[in-house]
Amino acid sequence: MFPEMLVRFFTAQQELLWLTTLLVDLGCTVILYRLFGKAGLQVAIATAIILANLSGPKLTEIFGLQTSLGVIFYSSIFFATDVLSENYGRAEANKAVRMGFAVSVIVLLMLSISLLYQPTTDPKSAAFSLSIHDSFITIVNYTPRFVFGSLLAYYVSQSFDVWAFHRIKKVTGDRWLWLRNNLSTMSSQAIDTVIYSLVAWWGIVDLQTALALGAAKYILKMGIAAIDTAFIYWARASFRRREAALS
Repeated sequence: MFPEMLVRFFTAQQELLWLTTLLVDLGCTVILYRLFGKAGLQVAIATAIILANLSGPKLTEIFGLQTSLGVIFYSSIFFATDVLSENYGRAEANKAVRMGFAVSVIVLLMLSISLLYQPTTDPKSAAFSLSIHDSFITIVNYTPRFVFGSLLAYYVSQSFDVWAFHRIKKVTGDRWLWLRNNLSTMSSQAIDTVIYSLVAWWGIVDLQTALALGAAKYILKMGIAAIDTAFIYWARASFRRREAALS
């Protein structure tokens, strides 16, 4: 899909690739918002959930830390709900959380059902079909632990993120958007990481190892939360320009 020169460059520069992916992901979320308003943010949340589920098993190393590629896409959900909270209020943000939960359930269910379909036996395409089928099994053969852990972590942490954002906004008013964005995201991401790490890894590895695996992801999540601050100001400025044009 990409030119060979670009592939070679980013293969050698994985940290720069991580930063580029993050900026593109956040930028696309803001663009969806500018083009489609509130509905664009709802689409961005659903898209991020699908991407996080599909890319979750892909492990890589960034800044010496082993992490899942899904962390980037999953973290952008917190950004989108914060934009909804800031511009449309708590009720709309909570509605988006419930919509995202429903999308996550549907994606996990339908992808799991897809594994029940057997590859074709037609000699002309059997080998190709089998390789795709095996790849699908590797990517989407979710364990009950993963399903329960991811759904529980998503719903609890996202609900807390909306609550914390508005709790801080009640104190700060319209000022210090950066503070409520970062504090709500960092605290809710901590809850998400702890819940998922304990549910997914409990009994498989010891408690210390489970928390260590979660800590590596959390460090990257904090970096994402800091970077998305500029994007949430961009989103708020877009909202105010739209409101001014309509008034």
